[in-house]
Amino acid sequence: MEYVILAVVIAVVAVGAIAGLVVSGRRRQQLPPKSQAPVITAPPTTPQEPQVGEEAAPPTEEPRRTVEEVQLPAGPEAPEAVEAPEAVEPAPAEAEAAPAVEVPEPTAGRLVRLRSRLSRSQNSLGKGLLSLLSREHLDEDTWEEIEETLLVADVGVAPTQELVERLRTRVKVLGTRTPDELRALLREELVELIGKDTDRTVRSTKHEEGPAVVLVVGVNGVGKTTTTGKLARVLVADGRTVVLGAADTFRAAAADQLQTWGERVGARTVRGPEGGDPASIAFDAVKEGIAEGVDTVLVDTAGRLHTKTGLMDELGKVKRVVEKHGPVDEVLLVLDATTGQNGLVQARVFAEVVDITGIVLTKLDGTAKGGIVVAVQRELGVPVKLIGLGEGADDLAPFEPGAFVDALIGD
Repeated sequence: MEYVILAVVIAVVAVGAIAGLVVSGRRRQQLPPKSQAPVITAPPTTPQEPQVGEEAAPPTEEPRRTVEEVQLPAGPEAPEAVEAPEAVEPAPAEAEAAPAVEVPEPTAGRLVRLRSRLSRSQNSLGKGLLSLLSREHLDEDTWEEIEETLLVADVGVAPTQELVERLRTRVKVLGTRTPDELRALLREELVELIGKDTDRTVRSTKHEEGPAVVLVVGVNGVGKTTTTGKLARVLVADGRTVVLGAADTFRAAAADQLQTWGERVGARTVRGPEGGDPASIAFDAVKEGIAEGVDTVLVDTAGRLHTKTGLMDELGKVKRVVEKHGPVDEVLLVLDATTGQNGLVQARVFAEVVDITGIVLTKLDGTAKGGIVVAVQRELGVPVKLIGLGEGADDLAPFEPGAFVDALIGD
């Protein structure tokens, strides 16, 4: 047994020795021969100067010159005299910030100049009436059509009936009806209906108590603040000096808007904090107007809803507070002409709170019907004094019945 174990050990040792010889032989075959070993070149002994960039050329020796060979440049020439710019005094900061004061268009004949804007939207009334009156036979159906045309134009029931009766009588007396005769007849009757002898002057002249005070009232959305600014331009164009009172403290940016209008014509604006007491601002505006000796104080009141009693009472308070300085000369009610008969409801309530002395009809260049001029005058018993015929700064014109009717019936 011992011999068997010894033989196995000897066999294992022999196999291991043979395997080691085979592996070492293979390694020797893979190693390159000594003759094929890479040759490593020694670095040059002379140090190279540093180069700039990968493609820089080696430095080359340049020919050197002696001091005697070098020519020195000539002495510096005397510089040319340069005149110093004249000193300009800077303009004061206030002058640069001050906006340019505009010169408004004269109010005389302004409505005539704006006639085309009015006639574009109003010709349906005049042309309709002329067409009906030109028929050969004016029977009851025709007169009913004439009456309907006047009612659709917001003339109102009572004024319409009155006008139709007068036209009936005049046409019977006239007999023959040429176009020129009919136009003259219709013009005369419409001017008479509107009121040709009514005083439509805006009372804006300074008196013994102080400046004339004008309150501008109306509901939201009728263009009241804009109308106040345009009215300031009308008064300035007529030679008046103006102070504006921004008493509309409830609408955001109303005071800023009014102040911008005032700056354009050189009128100062008295204003207070947003949400402040409108009556106190109106009082201060009149006080400043007295101190400055201006002709007119325009007070823009808040655009309060006519259905809210508390706000309407506050409007009455504004008027009473202002009257501590003196009488209020004008209370102008601004109405949107496009609302038609609905504007009469507003007019009635405002007339109960403050004594309305005049009407300003805005947006007559749009879809408004010209007959509202007649209706609102009959309802309140006060005249239309100003009409707005566009969005331009000088599109507010004093109301002239003759020019207004000419625009209605055309040439």
